[in-house]
Order: sequence, then C-alpha cells, then structure tokens
Amino acid sequence: MKQKKRFIAGAVCPKCKAQDSLLLFFQAGVENIECVDCGHTQSQTSAQVKNASKQAEQVIGLFKPDA
Repeated sequence: MKQKKRFIAGAVCPKCKAQDSLLLFFQAGVENIECVDCGHTQSQTSAQVKNASKQAEQVIGLFKPDA
C-alpha cells in the first residue's frame, strides 16, 4: 500500500532552511517529516505531538452552561 505524503505549506526545513520542501506522512502511528531538497527526516510520536500542541494553546475562557 502506497503511503500518502503531503507538503506542509510555508514550512521551513530545520537543516537546509528551504521553504515549502517538507513532506508530512504517518508510518506505524508515528508522524514523520522529510525534506525533499536535502533528505533531512524527523519523527515524533503522538504523545510528543500532544504535548507540543498543548504548550502553544492559550485558554481565553471556560464555557459553563447552566444546568
């Protein structure tokens, strides 16, 4: 089965600094990125993804409906 790979718009490769050259794909439940220019690869498990996204979140307020 062929893997589905998608480009990440506006992303910059951490190694060669090329813009719009990173592919995102999942392999065995692990998120991977690969630069098509220099071949740099990086991967992270979903726990790392969840922790990274929670650090960037900002809570504006909490919704408490009347029960």
